[in-house]
Amino acid sequence: MTWQIGLVANTVIAFAYLLIALAIVVPLARSNQLRTNPLGAATAAIFFTCAVHHGSHPVHMLLPSLGLADEQGLAMRAAWSWPLAIWDIVGAAVAVYYWTLRRNYSSLMQGAQLFEDLRQREQQALELNDSVLQGLVVAKMALDLDDTVKANAALTTSIDSASRIITNLLGSEHFAIQLLRSAPADLPPERPSP
Repeated sequence: MTWQIGLVANTVIAFAYLLIALAIVVPLARSNQLRTNPLGAATAAIFFTCAVHHGSHPVHMLLPSLGLADEQGLAMRAAWSWPLAIWDIVGAAVAVYYWTLRRNYSSLMQGAQLFEDLRQREQQALELNDSVLQGLVVAKMALDLDDTVKANAALTTSIDSASRIITNLLGSEHFAIQLLRSAPADLPPERPSP
């Protein structure tokens, strides 16, 4: 009797883990993150390998019932004990519970948001490049052309953009925190004028 419980529970676990792997891989593939999001891809691979592992148990245990003399299946049937069956029931319950949570939090699980931090970092890097770095380049060019008014305006805009981005990254709960460096900024040595 215990091997039948193990067969059913491992089937549920394998099916749930396979669906979890697909639920991770499909959004990553749709958003072209399979190569750029190694954490997401590795997590999907873990669930996939666990699905294959748990799926092999019921296959082996079922083969003798189908008239195929599978020594491994017969050995698994004989070796399946109540501690294994109980842990299989717990594993199946956790897998089913995961899917009930996923359904309840479906709005949070849209796309590859489980691993959205990488996409968010890319977006933040682009925003920093667009609003801060480009402003600094304009300021340098203006200084090279002795246009201090334009250089100051570009620097002010860049500083304001950087402050806004940092404030958004930290969130509103950090407004009261004054951002201080732990060490003074290093300034390059002044070059002697030619």
